[in-house]
This record gives sequence, structure tokens and C-alpha cells, in this order.
Amino acid sequence: MNESRNSQRMMDSTATYIDDLFDIYSKMDFIRLDLSYTKEHAREASLEDINQDLTHLLNNRRTKPSIFKNMVGHIFKKEFTEDKGPHIHSLFIFDGQKVRKDEFIGEKIGKYWKNEITDGKGIYYNCNREKDKYAFCALGTIDHTDDAKRTVLKEKAIAYLCKEEQSVGPIKQSGNERSFTRGIAPRKKSNAGRPRLSEMHATEDGSQEEHNDDSDFQ
Repeated sequence: MNESRNSQRMMDSTATYIDDLFDIYSKMDFIRLDLSYTKEHAREASLEDINQDLTHLLNNRRTKPSIFKNMVGHIFKKEFTEDKGPHIHSLFIFDGQKVRKDEFIGEKIGKYWKNEITDGKGIYYNCNREKDKYAFCALGTIDHTDDAKRTVLKEKAIAYLCKEEQSVGPIKQSGNERSFTRGIAPRKKSNAGRPRLSEMHATEDGSQEEHNDDSDFQ
């Protein structure tokens, strides 16, 4: 599979993932963060380092309810450039019925990455702080009925996360290291007319995670 086909496959399956979440949650908050390291540490950081830090962050969600409560999904794209070293373009997804201050939550996640996960070696950029500057914005709260914003989310934000540039290929140590991961939407039940999960009982983003086979995405 060539790179363009692999990228399109990731875009399509990730768009389906978002649609599956909207089938459960009546509205969601989308928070975009770029997670990386200071210039001093970026020179020495490896793909293994950033994988371990990201795993640490995800594993600690249940112990940090003040930050991650009502998180229902996530998408991560790891990249590498000579100037920034390994870094992550991330999309954290929250139940929009229970979360309102997306910029504030983005800051809490970013500071947690910087101060606790990386012990001061990390830096972050909170895109939600600048969302008013985007001509076509798909950050913050999106209602499941807002087809226009959902389209922008897929065609802009998701397409950006699935782009083929700046891959982690140069720092891969094996063919099994993934650059693109996302959560798995809860299975939909067949009960017709059942209320949405956000109107009943919202569960935290599960520990399951889909690791897309990006072996052709070098």
C-alpha cells in the first residue's frame, strides 16, 4: 500500500471513529494540543521516550479526574523533525454535555504533560487558545447535528493528523512502532430509540486503543 492510499485509509477510518462517537454523545468537545520537548531535550529524545511519556499520560487518566474526567476519545499522530525532535499532534475528545471550558482543559493537559509527565522537559501548544483565529474551526464544542463543523473536523483537523509529512521513519528502531493511534468507540447497542450516553451515564475513554498499521506510512 502506498503512502497516499494509507493516509486516505487512516482518514476514512478515523472519520468513522468520530461518527461512531457522535452516535453515542450528543455533543463533544475537541481539544488540540501539540506535545513536544524543549530544544535542549528534543535533540536527545527518542521515539521510545515519547511513546513512554504518552503511555504514562494515558495510564494516569483515572488517577487525574480533575483533568481527564469525561474524556471519551483521543487521536494521536507522532512525528519527527530535526528542529523539534519527536512530537505529538493530539486530539483529546470530551463529553460536551459535561465539559465547557475547552481552552482551560487544554491548559491543564498541557501543564500536566510539561510538569509531571516529562518532569519539566516537555512543552506544549494549546490550539484551542487560538481557535478564534482559524477561518474554519473545528475545535471546542460540536453538536452532533452541526454537519458543517463535523465536515470541517474531518476535512481539516483529521486530514492534518493523517498527513504523510514529518513521519517518525527516521527514528524508528523497528517496523512495529506506530506513528498513529486512536481510541475505540464503545460498541453501539441495538436498542432503538435509546437515549444517548451523554444523556445517561458517560464513561471515561476506555483503555482499548486502536493501533493503525502504518507500516507503509514511513
